[in-house]
Amino acid sequence: MAEHHYDVVVIGAGPSGEGAAMNAAKHNKRVAIIEDKPTVGGNCTHWGTIPSKALRHSVKQIITFNTNQMFRDIGEPRWFSFPRVLQNAQKVIGKQVKLRTQFYSRNRVDLINGRASFVDTHRLEIRGNKSVETIHFKQAIIATGSRPYLPPDVDFRHHRIYNSDSILNLSHTPRTLIIYGAGVIGSEYASIFAGLGVKVDLINPGSRLLSFLDDEISDALSYHLRNNGVLVRHNEQYESVKGDDHGVVISLQSGKKIRADAFLWCNGRSGNTENLGLEHVGLVPNGRGQLAVDDHYRTEVDHIYAAGDVIGWPSLASAAYDQGRAASSDITQDEYFRYVDDVPTGIYTIPEISSVGKTERELTEAKVPYDVGQAFFKDLARAQITGEAVGMLKILFHRETREILGIHCFGDQAAEIVHIGQAIMNQKGEANSLNYFINTTFNYPTMAEAYRVAALNGLNRIF
Repeated sequence: MAEHHYDVVVIGAGPSGEGAAMNAAKHNKRVAIIEDKPTVGGNCTHWGTIPSKALRHSVKQIITFNTNQMFRDIGEPRWFSFPRVLQNAQKVIGKQVKLRTQFYSRNRVDLINGRASFVDTHRLEIRGNKSVETIHFKQAIIATGSRPYLPPDVDFRHHRIYNSDSILNLSHTPRTLIIYGAGVIGSEYASIFAGLGVKVDLINPGSRLLSFLDDEISDALSYHLRNNGVLVRHNEQYESVKGDDHGVVISLQSGKKIRADAFLWCNGRSGNTENLGLEHVGLVPNGRGQLAVDDHYRTEVDHIYAAGDVIGWPSLASAAYDQGRAASSDITQDEYFRYVDDVPTGIYTIPEISSVGKTERELTEAKVPYDVGQAFFKDLARAQITGEAVGMLKILFHRETREILGIHCFGDQAAEIVHIGQAIMNQKGEANSLNYFINTTFNYPTMAEAYRVAALNGLNRIF
């Protein structure tokens, strides 16, 4: 049995694993990354972020074609099947895998395919298709990601019952669909399927959609989902989910029963920590398979770190990459370490949502004297030109110091627009000010101009 020695071993080649491995390699560490799937990229590339966002983009293009009067001169509205739309996502996945595989070879990181399991606090056993290897390490970073949480009383082997991973294997377009779970993933898929003309029932165990968002933005999402034909049912818990040859029936604890052609479970995720041999190093995951870490991404074993979805919040690819890089920075003792706690939301519903900083509810509860500046996309020349008039930008600022406290955006390109506000919020001292947007010339016509409009709107409220 072959044995190898490394300074740093990373388990998992998703965003957090990639960030960790690249940073360690840049600091001249001997690095190996272990991946149990045939290709790199993790859940982000193969089942989560990339395919769902590519799918959303294609659906949005279909919606634009079918609703833009100018295109009627070309032809009648078109209908596209789910598998056909998904083909574009597969092309993007292939490009991402090729690119990310090159990162490892270019930086001389050994990419090892196989399933890793701890033997003790400084050794891993790697089981491949035809071989078993032992790896000795000085430090390890667990970046194994997460998967959909699957309750045992729902039969996910049934051909009409899907989770947020297996839905990418859907080989037809259902006429009706039940989505259970109205978090980020559930809301995104509700938008996607509604855009394909599917009648969607969105079952929300909570009292409002995406309650962590600013209330006004959450309300806007609710309106537009309903406006696109999604029936949102709040405060509902499932009693049972039963599939037959013709559809799926969900029985709710309230006594309601709903039938649809297919069922999609989007309620929670579990960390991928089983079969890692954690008992051999004294680590115990929580009930959702997640590992606890300190503010330097160290587990209870000092030289074993964890990052990304396997540690829980915020379970975003953007944060996972930075968490992995930060864990590696702690190992290499470089100047770039930071604890990732300021993360913008990027929710790719139709229209999309993004925010950073405090919400109005949070500021009100904290008794912060804030005010609001608003810009509605329907009033922006660029939005009128592109036909993307749905949405708004909201700036929350301290009415006395004019410090930017929160940016909330709803509409086309929201996830891009929010970064302008984020950049100003991250400036030190008086540089974080509403005055930047008032005293800066923006290109016209652009969506970024919304900041100037919103800032002037907010300035008018100050007395």
